[in-house]
Amino acid sequence: MHQPIPYGRQHITDEDIAAVNDVLRSPYLTQGPKIGELEQAFATYIGSEYAVAVSNGTAALHLCCMALGVGPGTRVITTPITFSASANCVRYCGGDVYFADVNPDTVLLDPTAVRALLESHPAGYFSGIIPVDFAGYPVDMVAFRELADEFGLWIIEDACHAPGATFISETGPEHRCGDGSLADLAIFSFHPVKHIAAGEGGMITTNNESLYKHLLRLRTHGITNKPADFTTPYEGEPERGGWYMEMPELGYNYRLTDIQAALALSQLSRADAMLDRRRELAARYDFAFAEAAANGLPVQIIVPPTEVGHAYHLYVVQTPDRKGLYDFLRTKNILAQVHYVPVHLMPYYQKLGGKPGDFPNAENYYAHCLSLPLFPTLTNDEQDYVVENVMTFLKSVR
Repeated sequence: MHQPIPYGRQHITDEDIAAVNDVLRSPYLTQGPKIGELEQAFATYIGSEYAVAVSNGTAALHLCCMALGVGPGTRVITTPITFSASANCVRYCGGDVYFADVNPDTVLLDPTAVRALLESHPAGYFSGIIPVDFAGYPVDMVAFRELADEFGLWIIEDACHAPGATFISETGPEHRCGDGSLADLAIFSFHPVKHIAAGEGGMITTNNESLYKHLLRLRTHGITNKPADFTTPYEGEPERGGWYMEMPELGYNYRLTDIQAALALSQLSRADAMLDRRRELAARYDFAFAEAAANGLPVQIIVPPTEVGHAYHLYVVQTPDRKGLYDFLRTKNILAQVHYVPVHLMPYYQKLGGKPGDFPNAENYYAHCLSLPLFPTLTNDEQDYVVENVMTFLKSVR
């Protein structure tokens, strides 16, 4: 039996281990210098003005919603094809989540569907949009920026799947996902199966200095020790020595440790090489499955246009008998996965009004999708084994 091949896997090198060991021998395990180093390096890599390191991608989403003032009565639009955190963050703050359907050709939130939703409600009804760079395919941020400007909305770009992904705007320049040029805030994840693995961890990027400073405070209980931020006048404190701090608002302990930051920094140093390998593997899959579809096998893939630099967090095929393929691959120790159960069909969101049939494109995609193994250390031989077994199954059901 072949050794198990998961859909995703972290790649830890001797350099990563050495970086973590250095921190373990240093005076700081948390709130030390590695946090600032990571933030600066990540902002430079993405192309944003600012970056804020946090404990995970979900915390990043939550803090973004807090910084943008989401609360009871706030209505936010997102996609049903995403991890539930993209919607849950609004609920954490007491806001209401509205979904719009995906484009069947990209599986990304459809700007046309979002426009229809916006136009079906009074002006000012919605406050923001959370589009998602699903699987590493950059969402149409130019279209969403135009909608946001027209309807007075903010944008949080969920770029957890897309560090290093690029697209070319209509005006010509190439953008990296999360560079702050189109979204008010963007978020990333350092979960082990993501491009940059830190065990857990996340990052928020922005070009807005005011939001940046607010996020720094929110991630640390809402507390500040900066005199410029202190309340004036202050009641109850006769003097303010070097120990003094204030909590002007309620925040959370969403800090990243220096241990995680060191690992993320080491991973970031080879991010482009790992991204190149993901794209190389995706191209090999593309070749195999495009040829299979041309020969009449029941498989569909999404190949982005040349002006899009897909980051390939996931490689997804669609086939009529998705469960059959999933079960067959498991017998071969190929641990494919499904991304995702549409969020509006989760029991929690069904209690809030979601129901089957609401978003046919998303639900049709879900009925047929399967994520195949894709990670930088996947060997060509392992990938060939995956392709061979997928083909065997497809031929058996043709």
